Amino acid sequence: MKTHAYRAAPLLALVLSFVPAAAQAAEAEADPTIIVTAPELTNEAEAQVAETAGGADVVSHQDYADKSIVSLRDTLAFSPGVYLQPRYGQEVRISIRGSGLSRGFHMRGLTLLQDGVPINLADDNGDFQELEPIFFDHLEVYRGANALRFGSGTLGGAVNGVTPTGRTAEGFYLRGDVGSFGSYRGLVSAGVASERVDAWAAVSADTSNGDRDHVNRRSFRFHGNVGLKLSDVVSTRFYASYNDIKQEIPGALTFNQALTTPRIASAAAVAGDQARDIVSLRLQNRTSFDWGAFKLDVGGFVNAKSLYHPIFQVIDQDSLDLGGFFRADYAAGPIEVTLGGELRRGSTDARQYVNIAGRRGALVFDADQTARTANIYGEVRVRPVDPLTLIIGGVYADGFRKRRVNVSTSRDGRIDFDAFSPKIGLLFEPSDHMQFFANYSRSVEFPGFGEVFQNIGTPPVSQVVSTIRPQRAWTAEVGTRGKTGIVSWDLALYRSTLKGELLQFTANVSIPAATFNADRTLHQGVEAALEIAPTEWLRLRQVYTYSDFHFRGDSQFGNNRLPVVPKHVYRAEARIGSDALHIAPNVEWVPDGPYADYRNLVQTPGYALLGVTGGARIAEGIDAFVDVRNITGKKAIGDISAVITATAPSVATPAASAIYYPVERRAVSAGIRARF
Repeated sequence: MKTHAYRAAPLLALVLSFVPAAAQAAEAEADPTIIVTAPELTNEAEAQVAETAGGADVVSHQDYADKSIVSLRDTLAFSPGVYLQPRYGQEVRISIRGSGLSRGFHMRGLTLLQDGVPINLADDNGDFQELEPIFFDHLEVYRGANALRFGSGTLGGAVNGVTPTGRTAEGFYLRGDVGSFGSYRGLVSAGVASERVDAWAAVSADTSNGDRDHVNRRSFRFHGNVGLKLSDVVSTRFYASYNDIKQEIPGALTFNQALTTPRIASAAAVAGDQARDIVSLRLQNRTSFDWGAFKLDVGGFVNAKSLYHPIFQVIDQDSLDLGGFFRADYAAGPIEVTLGGELRRGSTDARQYVNIAGRRGALVFDADQTARTANIYGEVRVRPVDPLTLIIGGVYADGFRKRRVNVSTSRDGRIDFDAFSPKIGLLFEPSDHMQFFANYSRSVEFPGFGEVFQNIGTPPVSQVVSTIRPQRAWTAEVGTRGKTGIVSWDLALYRSTLKGELLQFTANVSIPAATFNADRTLHQGVEAALEIAPTEWLRLRQVYTYSDFHFRGDSQFGNNRLPVVPKHVYRAEARIGSDALHIAPNVEWVPDGPYADYRNLVQTPGYALLGVTGGARIAEGIDAFVDVRNITGKKAIGDISAVITATAPSVATPAASAIYYPVERRAVSAGIRARF
């Protein structure tokens, strides 16, 4: 697949890029030089959030335009309830409501989408590096069961990145960044629109030596779309994305190393030349039918991906995922109905080799992996009186994970899952700018390949863990959002009672694998955002997340707190000035760090990171910006790969737990944006 992706991508980029490039540049007087100039897409997304009886928000590109946009952390830092911590380069931990705590790599428990189409693999795992934030018009964040409109039934919910079109971003847009650690990034995009046809395309490239040893990054990305208005009723849009990402891995450090010498890489990462290189090509289509009260979207997608991942062994995988979806909406009077469905089926050629300094040695594992995840979902909204909307809905999902081993002592296996997750809710709107909501819902997460196939038995053999089951939760949520005068807010309180949370355990007769289902756990918390804008030249925005996650009478861990996510996280930014000239100091404060292990033996220290961004208009259509991070050079621990038992940091031993990732070091970046 890699050969085909390499050959197809440059041709695809060339063809789609020439469509908008052939148009005359459109100049928008007094518009800020961000990636879009028309608000239609963001307005539509915000209207959808306003109909959601639960935690959801929209993040506009303008909210993070002055940042050096490396990862989703830079875009979603002020999205309430979203916990993000950089590990290295573009690798971050992303967790909502405690999703994916057991994963010290990549992510689990979230549905990631681009333009409404999932980029998760068919076993629901995925690489968020394939979402390029610098391309987006905006991001839509639906927390928990509020992501039903995307067919998601996960604890965390869904994040959807929406790219511009030729109608919302006509003309040419250029951006160039330069920064610390040899970082360079460039973006070129262009859009064009006529009465029946529009097109938009963008190319980005970046390189960085990173703020740690052995963390060099190189990437080239393309995204484009072409829309056709076939009639007053029918329209269609074709999308294409290509990613070529090369990322060295520095590895995790010990507690003391992370706090004293955070620049170093682990010896194992250097010796094995560890890396995660991705080449992917995604093609998708969405066709829409609009008959007024009744609307229908149908589409399909193909995701082809190659992964070359030298770690303890060289993981070499080629995967192909195919899928289709539909969504029907009907609205007449006080009743609205939504019905949708999605099918994803994927196959992976999974091979592993002895790692010889990052190169393939002897083949030790070869298997054909197949997965399917499918769902059908529906929602009915009834407005008995104008201020009140009652909502009932649900999603039914099923799937399987199957492996056929060609080379290895590992065993073949298959496991099937299915579940129904209902949801009820209400939305009360006493005025046009104030809402109160409540909902009660179930979520179910199916295990991925990493949880289904593990080493079990004596001697340990990789095989299907036949007793593993989906992670299930019931979540109650109440909240409010709105705006009055100079103040706007978004507040949600939730309580999730989980059975079967996928966590790490000491294997025994009743727990046959290291990652297994817990008995009962509790996730509860507060997701809050508050913005105060007393004048046009002053805005203070703040987000606060309270996370209380713990076991409930577990046989191994009692009532211990779950590791990784700190109890309190606070971020604030004060923007002073106008588009012509502004400055925005910011702070991230974690009063007390989280536990590093399930036995609660080691807790990381809290920290506060200070930064500042700013921007100025140089000339009509040209802006400059600057982004300074960790001004004081604070050394602290950001993310953790949780373990059952962590070694206390005061114990000087070669067996000290290397599970910690330091926060980003002091960095300065600056750039120029131009639109014409």
